[in-house]
Amino acid sequence: MAPLRGTKRKRRDKTRNRKTQPDPLASLLLLPDSADADWWDTFSRRISVTLSIPIEKLEFESVMKMPRRTFNYICSLVKDILMTKNSQYLFVDGSAMAVEDQVAVALRRLSSGDSLVNVGTAFGTNHSTVSQVTWRFVEAMEERGLSHLRWPDADEMEKIKAKNEKIKGLPNCCGAIDTTHIMLCLPSGEPNSKVWLDSEKNHSMVIQVIVDPDMRFRDIITGWPGSMNELQILKSSGFYKLCEKGARLNGKSVKLSDCSEIREYIVGDSGYPLLPWLMTPYQDTDNAVHKSGFNKRHSATRSVASRALARFKDMWRFFQGEMWRPDKHRLPRMILACGLLHNIMIDFEDDESGEAMMMHSSCLHDGNYKPQVCGVADESGVSVRDALAQYLADKSGPA
Repeated sequence: MAPLRGTKRKRRDKTRNRKTQPDPLASLLLLPDSADADWWDTFSRRISVTLSIPIEKLEFESVMKMPRRTFNYICSLVKDILMTKNSQYLFVDGSAMAVEDQVAVALRRLSSGDSLVNVGTAFGTNHSTVSQVTWRFVEAMEERGLSHLRWPDADEMEKIKAKNEKIKGLPNCCGAIDTTHIMLCLPSGEPNSKVWLDSEKNHSMVIQVIVDPDMRFRDIITGWPGSMNELQILKSSGFYKLCEKGARLNGKSVKLSDCSEIREYIVGDSGYPLLPWLMTPYQDTDNAVHKSGFNKRHSATRSVASRALARFKDMWRFFQGEMWRPDKHRLPRMILACGLLHNIMIDFEDDESGEAMMMHSSCLHDGNYKPQVCGVADESGVSVRDALAQYLADKSGPA
């Protein structure tokens, strides 16, 4: 993952294994059934009063927007950190917040998009407590959740490439790249406010992600102002630098029928440059069947990134709409925390629910933005794309 602007480096646990990701189901520390039931019973009674909803109609997933076992895992992930903090957070009735209470408040703030005051009113605490609890939760997720955002190892990458090829036949494809904008509301008199103006004259911050075929984020870079285009953001990323020096997308090549070889690559839209490791669509197909066929396959494979970003923004509605005078140093860290939560939720989905989410996910995450056209094309990238397009056409005809 590329460094996030405004993120301070934290000391890492030296014993953490950075090369392997723990199985969340194996490491899930489920709360005892009785304790779990007791917490939700107390909590639901509290919010049923403030929300004016009969308690019998309050369901866990309708409030938390996730299954209970996912919530329990998140609590187990951040529990030690939240418990060691000196500050004790209280409800307005004076009772202390348990870890589950704090996680519930933070998740509600991030997923509902409601104001601090409205979240505080709904959960029976004041707005300053909501703000503090949410930020502490973000810090805890940064420290304990980074294992859920990592580049795949060789074995996992082979599975990813097989899934991508199954979508529309693109061999050796390792993922899809895309960007989206987080709207900001900045006063015109604020210093450097113009640098945050994007192509649609909105103040925004940009997120760039690389996504696997299950809509899981594999790389995130954020914190960059809306005035930067996709090419500029890509070149500023650690991912670009790793690829250019051969330290990423450096796995097995695939030999095509004409004996040419295709290295590992990702796919992106026309706002990105055409590189040997980044395939973009043809801008002019010249009525060539192999070019139009490639574009159709490319679009189908790339769309997973758009669906992932749409799902991300739909789930974490804190980032929807315009935020008034956001802390531009904290915002990237909140985006990262929600990216980790996005991946955790996918980790806990069963195959059936995951497929349903893929089927029903909209691709509209930046609906008001016109497509960008980069126009930069590396000669080696052109050769790789032409060979790939011709191979696909010879193999099975038009898509």
